[in-house]
Amino acid sequence: MQVRPVVALTALLSLAACSAPPPDKYKALIVDGQSNHKIWPITTQYLKSYLEETGLFSVDIATTPPSGGPMETYRPTFSDYALVVSNYNGEPWSEGAMADFEEFVAGGGAFVSVHSANNAFPEWTAYNEMIGIGGWGDRTERHGPYVRLREGEFVHDNSPGIGGSHGTRHEFQIDIRDTEHPITKGLPMQWMHANDELYDRLRGPAKNLRVLATAFSRVETEGTGEHEPILMTIQFGKGRIFHTTLGHALISQRCNGFITTFQRGAEWAVSGKVTQPVPQNFPTADKVSARPEPA
Repeated sequence: MQVRPVVALTALLSLAACSAPPPDKYKALIVDGQSNHKIWPITTQYLKSYLEETGLFSVDIATTPPSGGPMETYRPTFSDYALVVSNYNGEPWSEGAMADFEEFVAGGGAFVSVHSANNAFPEWTAYNEMIGIGGWGDRTERHGPYVRLREGEFVHDNSPGIGGSHGTRHEFQIDIRDTEHPITKGLPMQWMHANDELYDRLRGPAKNLRVLATAFSRVETEGTGEHEPILMTIQFGKGRIFHTTLGHALISQRCNGFITTFQRGAEWAVSGKVTQPVPQNFPTADKVSARPEPA
């Protein structure tokens, strides 16, 4: 297992105590190392920078061995952290690492699942409960229901079928469904998200799941014709989880809507509240707002 600290080792040694995070910052760990998305190392750096710019977090990164590597060596000390963010979609962890993570979240640890992290670990029962609903990995009705919006209420649909798909990538509108939750309170009721995959047909246990926002998956873009869950929270034991399906491509990861909801979701997961204001550059109902590509 490779754990990459926030600062280089040489800087850590030379700066000593002055480089240590202030005691009021939450310690966060991003897990990565394998993914069907080749840009995963850049995604991790984006997520790290977004957490750090809030001023609330200090961030480490725990990277698995590559595919086919000695996964038994991968065992982060999750208990050292307040928050774990997953940018991982790959081979199963060791039984010890899975047990440690389950204990961490059930005991009150915070967890954020980003985009294809909900593709991971289809046969890990506890993980499926943590993410609520997921896709791919041969998920079917045996993994749980779809979550569907019917007459203003979210219901479970146990129809047989695949778990996880998406149409063509495009800009799409996000609809806030829960205006009182700390993560979404104060956000525009509708806002445009940058070009991305709109995940659909996700399914899973859907226990203790609260849908915060949806997006309509249009048939014209090879979608389902359904309002698909996009942002959600899950309670697992004493732990709080924020799950965002957004963030496939770098442009979507630079969307100010993605960034803001990720930052607010992380704060809520560790504290149960959100102190960050909605930024002025947040997307509007008809216009995408994204950061420029780094030089």
